[in-house]
Amino acid sequence: MLVFVFLFLLDLRKVAAVYHSLQYIYIASSGIPSFPEFVAVGLVDGTEVIYYDSNIKKAIPKQDWMNKVTEDDPQYWDFQTRGLSGTQRSFMNSIEVAKQRFSQTGGPHIFQNMYGCEWEDEYEEVQGWEQFGYNGQDFIAFDLTTEKWTAGAPQAVITKHKWDNDKFKVAETKNYITQICPVWLKKYLAYGKRSLMRTDLPSVSFLQKTSSSPVSCHATGFYPNRAEMFWRKDGEEVHDGVDKGEILPNNDGTFQMSVDIDLSSVAAEDWTKYECVFQLSGVKEDVTHRLEKTRILTNECK
Repeated sequence: MLVFVFLFLLDLRKVAAVYHSLQYIYIASSGIPSFPEFVAVGLVDGTEVIYYDSNIKKAIPKQDWMNKVTEDDPQYWDFQTRGLSGTQRSFMNSIEVAKQRFSQTGGPHIFQNMYGCEWEDEYEEVQGWEQFGYNGQDFIAFDLTTEKWTAGAPQAVITKHKWDNDKFKVAETKNYITQICPVWLKKYLAYGKRSLMRTDLPSVSFLQKTSSSPVSCHATGFYPNRAEMFWRKDGEEVHDGVDKGEILPNNDGTFQMSVDIDLSSVAAEDWTKYECVFQLSGVKEDVTHRLEKTRILTNECK
């Protein structure tokens, strides 16, 4: 009974908690003429706030409120530009090292880096990550729990041993994830509070390509991107025949997602027993829509 109560409280905490994230994505490439050699983006809660590439050679704000950062640090954009310029040179060299490790020569190659942190505002908990990829595959990643690097490919083992033995790099990575990143995340949240701290509920539609296709519950226009959506029947969550898609950005800064369910083996009169449930971080009330055939939009001619 105590275990049940504990798990129940954890579920309540998860629903009530509000999470925020700061993430940077770096992409270095070679052999792709139409794409910049190096691109860097910074995202707060999934919203792009900083951009740099090797063509424009400068860091620029992607949200109007990001210009407020110079009120506290007039050299902020110059500092970002210099740092990303140095990262560009380092990452182009990393591609050459990776090509040697994988015994490759010509052709397109991509080296990626993602790092950042997630902060939960009620309990002040911080999680973070740093990982590298090469040509679409995991290469090496930092495990904050063990403070060790994990090789995602045999060719990364050399790097793993080198970085594990570099105590300064381990300490620096941990310090950024647990200390520096959350501080900057909170600054950005303060600058963009009106935009980033809002909650926008979605419009929800039922879609179906043909009468025999799965029914898709599609939610769009919601913010932030911390959301869950699932199908429920008679009050119980359904897993069989359900396919949940990823959360995707809209052009206006909001997000969309879909969750499909295959009802081909369910009698038509039982469809109304199903409902689509949408949950948004920071909002206690679920958005629930009961499935009715008259509400389904389809491509079929009638």
